[in-house]
Amino acid sequence: MNYILHLLIMIGIYLILSFSLNLVVGYAGLLSLCHAVFYGIGAYTTTLLIMKAGFTFMPAIIASMFITGAVAMLVGIPALKFRGDSFVLVTLGLQLIVFTILYNWTGLTRGPYGIPGIPRPLIAGHEVAGLKEYLVLVTAFAVLMMTVLFIIYRSPCGLALKALRDDEMAAEGLGKSPFHLFLVAFVTAGMTASVAGGLYATYVTYIDPTSFTLDESIFLLVILLVGGAGNAAGPFVGTVFMVLLPEALRFLGLPDTIAPNARQIIYGLILVGLMFLRPQGIAGKYKLR
Repeated sequence: MNYILHLLIMIGIYLILSFSLNLVVGYAGLLSLCHAVFYGIGAYTTTLLIMKAGFTFMPAIIASMFITGAVAMLVGIPALKFRGDSFVLVTLGLQLIVFTILYNWTGLTRGPYGIPGIPRPLIAGHEVAGLKEYLVLVTAFAVLMMTVLFIIYRSPCGLALKALRDDEMAAEGLGKSPFHLFLVAFVTAGMTASVAGGLYATYVTYIDPTSFTLDESIFLLVILLVGGAGNAAGPFVGTVFMVLLPEALRFLGLPDTIAPNARQIIYGLILVGLMFLRPQGIAGKYKLR
């Protein structure tokens, strides 16, 4: 039972991440390789505010959203002057820079040693300790964040982003500002990802930089490639599929020495198959270019 609860908690955390990345990738059409940066900043900021500054859980989450949003804005202003492959390279550079900072700034982040003993969330004087309670907390945050993002998807801002994604010059000719709309999407996605980071940190009670690497950013992008982007169903399908797939592969009984490599091969075959058979993903509408 605890194993199932753990999987449901991780699905909830990754739903927040995938739905927020969908705003940038699926609606704005910007291929970002730095989403794990905002996930990591949220985790570290929430942790440090709780452990060093004496914040309780909710104020720490809210403060981390604004701090992460400020970082996303500072990064987004120069990054969004580029398009296509250049934008991908800028976000890739950001991912590598932030990981290096987290890994080497031992005075703040403890670097490769990580930060252990992160307190469980304390809400209205009650400590959220059990897995069932934490699942309720994660579910509440996931529903809240997904609802906000779904409203943005259906709002004039979301429709304008889709118009810019499909034909930027035509949409700009109709008075839509690509830079400002893309920046809003980028900052909003970063702030939302920080919530997932705070939930993850207080759930596992230990974080280190290896949880927020380029591999994690690629994994989040793969969720959208598999499930689909540009709508609300794709991130949900992709998240459930990609979180549960490794657990399903355990039943194959592969030896521990070859299981990790075999999983990577299976992931690759699934991606190659989808690119040929359904490039928009299982439940998506937008084909990533």
